[in-house]
Amino acid sequence: MCVSGAEQSDTGFTHPAFFYSGPEEYLAGVGGFVRSGLAAGAPVFVAVPPERLAALRDHLGSDADHAQLVNMAEMGRNPGRILAALTDFADHHAAARPWLVGEPIWASRSPAEIREATRHEALINLAFAGVPATVLCPYDRAGLTADTLTGAERTHPMLLNRERTAPYADPLTINAECDILAGPEPAAAERLAFGPSYLHMVRRRAAEFGRAAGLTPERATDLKLAVGEAAANTLRYGGGLGKIALWRNGPGVIAEIRDSGRLANPLAGRRRPPPDAPGGRGLWMIHQLCDLVELGPGLLRLHVS
Repeated sequence: MCVSGAEQSDTGFTHPAFFYSGPEEYLAGVGGFVRSGLAAGAPVFVAVPPERLAALRDHLGSDADHAQLVNMAEMGRNPGRILAALTDFADHHAAARPWLVGEPIWASRSPAEIREATRHEALINLAFAGVPATVLCPYDRAGLTADTLTGAERTHPMLLNRERTAPYADPLTINAECDILAGPEPAAAERLAFGPSYLHMVRRRAAEFGRAAGLTPERATDLKLAVGEAAANTLRYGGGLGKIALWRNGPGVIAEIRDSGRLANPLAGRRRPPPDAPGGRGLWMIHQLCDLVELGPGLLRLHVS
């Protein structure tokens, strides 16, 4: 199966989902896409999970040297980082039509990661609207749940190797569906209320909590910085008063910040802020520091391990 016919259907943005079963179909489809892009003289970027990356590199042979291949499990550990990598590559190659592969969802992803990766897939359609580029997204028919595959149908205007069973949905609709709702924190959570005079205290307590939970000194510092940025955003945009809860989550820590604000721009924090931007770096920095960032109305949940 060759997927090279669909991505050149127009001069704007094309975003097909490629549904595959087994390594042979994967290599034929994704490898064929990469080779077709290279043959067309296009810049090619590939971000897939490590086991598929190794197989794809072997399959491509010397062609792999002419594409940028990266480990999605590292680059996209937090799904909120993926869009910036794609748009950075597209911006750098704006004079050509870039061909990109992004596989943000795999079977071992947690439900929370899959939800945020689904949000990412929807927001691609906003970030790339009108941009001459193609982003091919592979989905493992055998390894992923029916709900996840349906989500792929709803976030991709074009499907390859699958009959559509669910309509393509507006990206803002999917974005809202992926919001988490405020619920009770675990009984063991530590809770703090804060205002303008308590920002330093919130940062210090986050670092202390992280170290006590077993985070390395570096990751405890990352938690401190991420919580500090989230709290500063609360003071700036979220009504000036907020609440934070901290609790252990396996080998890591979850910090949940609640306030009265709501994210107006769904792409905030997902694109690299230009050097001369007057603001907008806080949420960007949070995404770079955390393993996962979950969003909801007046709610930000940060995972650091």
